[in-house]
Amino acid sequence: MVDLLKPAQSPLSGRFLLTGLLPTVACGIFLIGLLAAGAPGRDFSPQRAWAGVAALGNGQLLILGLAVVLTALVMAPLQLALVRLLEGGWPAWLCREWARRRQRRRRDQSADRARITVPSGGRAPTDWEVQRAGSASVELQRRFPRAHLIRETALGNVLAAMEDTAGRVYGMDAVVAWPRLYPVLSPTVRMIVDARRDALDTATQLAVSGAVTGVVALALLVRTGPWILLAGAPLVLSVVAYRGAVQVALAYAEAVCASFDLHRFDLLRLLHLPLPADHETEMTLNTTLCLQWRQQVPLEVRYRHDEPTGG
Repeated sequence: MVDLLKPAQSPLSGRFLLTGLLPTVACGIFLIGLLAAGAPGRDFSPQRAWAGVAALGNGQLLILGLAVVLTALVMAPLQLALVRLLEGGWPAWLCREWARRRQRRRRDQSADRARITVPSGGRAPTDWEVQRAGSASVELQRRFPRAHLIRETALGNVLAAMEDTAGRVYGMDAVVAWPRLYPVLSPTVRMIVDARRDALDTATQLAVSGAVTGVVALALLVRTGPWILLAGAPLVLSVVAYRGAVQVALAYAEAVCASFDLHRFDLLRLLHLPLPADHETEMTLNTTLCLQWRQQVPLEVRYRHDEPTGG
């Protein structure tokens, strides 16, 4: 996934508190509670958890708090890497090709639903059949990129579809155009884009943190008998967070596509380029611009500088 992010923020910003610190604190408290309850020993008892935490001294609590905060700070620069991991960026030997084939089958099934089947007997398809195929076609475009860009996961395909379609109707390549378009967004549009990106990062952080916490909890509870089922709580959280991330990614993609619709001419004005008079001219200009940004090909165009008006 291209880094369709807003500029980096301070570690003490609200974004860091939401996307980094809160998930880390939640998972840290869960693991500390397991240790306080007696894990990984056989005398594990959840009733002892509160007493165990209460018995900690101020220095121990300070050290634990610092460890949690430092973990969140270390993980913050890796946020994009976590998203890419959930997109399918894991090692090839972990069944990546199998996962990609599975997503291709899902895309093919979605494409079949988007086709209007001509009924037998020569009758025209009903309005309901046309509407159903139209809805399926919209979902296909939102959830899957073109066949050669298919990714290993549902989240990866939603984000790949965003990169594939955002601005394409205007001749723009989102991968190279977005870093230049983002700074010119209006405050309202930027607020919507940022809020949805924050929600996506929070969901992915919860999904990864929950999975890691679940694995660690399994190791801690392996000798505690039925209490090992407690390890399922963070794993369930991970699954729910991942499914939420897919839904938030759909909303984020919608906001990014709308940004191209609303502000592409603002970008041209700031570049001191003449506004195109028709769609064909716009396609040619934007294609040339993206070629320049991608490959440093010189742009052959006359600039337009607005003359200052006299007072």
